[in-house]
Amino acid sequence: MVEELMVEMHLLSVNADFSYNSIYALGVVTTFDRFMQGYQPEQDQESIFNALCQAVEADPHRYRQDALRLQGVAQSLPGKDLIAWLSQATPLDRDGDLQAQLQTIAQNGNFKYSRLLAIGLFSLLESADSEFVKDDKQRTEALKAIANGLHLPEEKIIKDLDLYRSNLDKMAQALIVMADMLVADRKKREQRQQQSSAAVAPPSTQE
Repeated sequence: MVEELMVEMHLLSVNADFSYNSIYALGVVTTFDRFMQGYQPEQDQESIFNALCQAVEADPHRYRQDALRLQGVAQSLPGKDLIAWLSQATPLDRDGDLQAQLQTIAQNGNFKYSRLLAIGLFSLLESADSEFVKDDKQRTEALKAIANGLHLPEEKIIKDLDLYRSNLDKMAQALIVMADMLVADRKKREQRQQQSSAAVAPPSTQE
């Protein structure tokens, strides 16, 4: 996963039409954090993320800070207001940097769309209202409105996010299976230890 993410980030960074923005950063951070869930040792995850960003000559702290800032903005807004803002139907004076980036995306005919940008947009919606994005019809309508407002490829966004959500579901199921396997393995080891202890224990003497 890390290797594929690094390749994707590198190919984008060398594209003449690509430009960094905080929504893209949120997509990178969200993708890494979601698919690294369950990685052990957990304390190594941050150093891996730092190495990933540095490998493509990016600043990991900037990515983290921008992602946290956008999540905070999204959490402070009702889902409908956020959708209206992202689609540029009703621009809000909440975050000047984000507003400027949305305008740049909408007005730049050569803007380079990426799957990571789509994940960033989805993460914003999820931060604002996690239940809203679980409704297929509402989620699709919201993504269409945002795609139209920002002049992004609607079909690509929906397809990329459907695949992203499907992979997250598979990852969640895999983590459950792994947890069950670890529990079963632990029980087997405990049983073997008990059997081994019983085998070496001296026989009890009777007077």
